[in-house]
Amino acid sequence: MINLKGKTAIITGATRGIGLEISKVLAENGANVAILDLQLGDESSIKEVEALGVTCKGYECDVSKPEAVEETFKQILADFGKVDILVNNAGITRDNLIIRMKQEDFDAVMSVNLRSAFICTKAISSHLMRNRSGRIINMASINGIRCQAGQANYAASKAGIIGLTKSNAMEFAARGVTVNAIAPGFIKTAMTEKLAPETIAKYKEAIPLKDLGMPRDVANAVAFLASDAAGYITGQVLGVDGGLGA
Repeated sequence: MINLKGKTAIITGATRGIGLEISKVLAENGANVAILDLQLGDESSIKEVEALGVTCKGYECDVSKPEAVEETFKQILADFGKVDILVNNAGITRDNLIIRMKQEDFDAVMSVNLRSAFICTKAISSHLMRNRSGRIINMASINGIRCQAGQANYAASKAGIIGLTKSNAMEFAARGVTVNAIAPGFIKTAMTEKLAPETIAKYKEAIPLKDLGMPRDVANAVAFLASDAAGYITGQVLGVDGGLGA
């Protein structure tokens, strides 16, 4: 049902964690992949994706800077010839109670999590609209829907992603471009691995499916929304949260 052969995907924040898993799952389904991150490091992520039999190139880019994104996207189009899928995955956290939260921490989270999605979408929108097809998938969060203390900046950025998604879906629909968001719940990542066992147990108890999700659960949802099978779905927020947001 999911066949992305011949498609090209841009994934931001893609050298590790959920972003890397998205890159690999899209590649497994046939898509060529452009990996964007602030730093590529040893480029092992590119090699992992290339090993799946597709073309994969990495680009160092600060996706919160319009000029950097414009130049990078021009290079991607020159390298791949076209782009069909944009996954706005880049994100950071700077958690703190608002009474202690620094202005720069609020601004940094909004810039990377929300501003970058606007910048990247704007940069590729003309290309997708001219082609009269395309998929834009934004990474929201359950904490942009049902928030918790200490994440005013993160929750605001992810709620903003949902608003951006719905508005853009209305703008691009006439040109055959769909725009959707995914709202992960608690996913097993390097960040959750640092939590105390009792904290993990508390999270699991609150989740109806009684376990944390895996990065592949999120990546599979991205692959579905990127495929022809989701051609009549736009402006939606798909929860990948084990039922926590029900």
